[in-house]
Amino acid sequence: MSLNVFMRPHIEMLATQYDVTLVANGATDEFLMEKEWGVHVIPIAIARDIQPFQDLRALLTLMRTFKSSQFDAVHSITPKAGLLGMLAAVMTGVPIRIHTFTGQVWATKHGWIRAGLKTLDKLIARCATSLLTDSPSQKDFLINEGIVRREKIKVLGKGSVAGVDVLRFKPNAMVRKRIRTELNISDSAVVCLYLGRLNHDKGVQDLAQAFAKISTQVHNAHLLVVGPDEANMAVAIEKTLFACRTQYHRVGFTNQPEAYMAAADVFCLPSYREGFGSVLIEAAAVGVPALASKIYGITDAVDDGKTGILHEPKNVVQIAQGLLTLIQNEDLRHSMATHAIERAHQMFDTKVLVDAMRAHYGELFEWQK
Repeated sequence: MSLNVFMRPHIEMLATQYDVTLVANGATDEFLMEKEWGVHVIPIAIARDIQPFQDLRALLTLMRTFKSSQFDAVHSITPKAGLLGMLAAVMTGVPIRIHTFTGQVWATKHGWIRAGLKTLDKLIARCATSLLTDSPSQKDFLINEGIVRREKIKVLGKGSVAGVDVLRFKPNAMVRKRIRTELNISDSAVVCLYLGRLNHDKGVQDLAQAFAKISTQVHNAHLLVVGPDEANMAVAIEKTLFACRTQYHRVGFTNQPEAYMAAADVFCLPSYREGFGSVLIEAAAVGVPALASKIYGITDAVDDGKTGILHEPKNVVQIAQGLLTLIQNEDLRHSMATHAIERAHQMFDTKVLVDAMRAHYGELFEWQK
């Protein structure tokens, strides 16, 4: 999923200039990109959570793979793959070792758990020869927390991993009408959309509580929640919204996020932690203003007051106020939508990020020579 969602444009570009091998958790038949992208694929079981024995097996397998393949560079993304990948690359003498930070799990943790996870990120940073991160504010966070030295880490362009495909994510009146018809939502209704994984760090329960507070004031407003339920939160959300259940709509996993964005008027991301929040610039490209948390990463994706409204994380009152402001002010939504589209095209077009990655690799291999 990470390769498809975050890295595909970069991989397709790199495959035209380099001999590229992808290593990821999954069965062979899942990797359709092997033929589509012109790359070699090696499935290796890398668990997302901490599993000591399985992690050790994965590390040893990576070391054997790196040693036999004699790679010139290894580039990792996601925390676990970064830790195992960078360790294996160091121990097998891979000269160029790149890791991309896309958010810190420990940012919302406390005590020994936070300290332990920070130590692992420090280890990744120490093993890498080059570090990338997907937002300027995340870069500053990592530097201030002592994870990495400023001279060792950079941001491509203005941020995000691979930008937004503006040919895919764009306003679409026909799709807007189709989705609303499927969900039995009128053309005149104001749709507030959350799209992403349902887990506690995403703050979806806060959004549900805020919407429940204002639902009686805005009968024409609907809350649409789209995405897989990773933490069994759906039942609790339904209970919170029971009194306004006719205004609530639930859709599971989708591989067409742009369709639901086209049907929306406000995009909500009340997250507690984000590396950047790519869905925000995707929604922006579709012309949907944001209501999102004022945290590092998101502050780069949303221009507060121009392309959306930022609120303090976990602040249900502020979320409710932001919802009311955007739901009740059509002119404001339209103004923010215009600015959002312009900003997404000018600053976050995928082509800009891919060109920046091409230049970064060119610099690294030129330095190696």
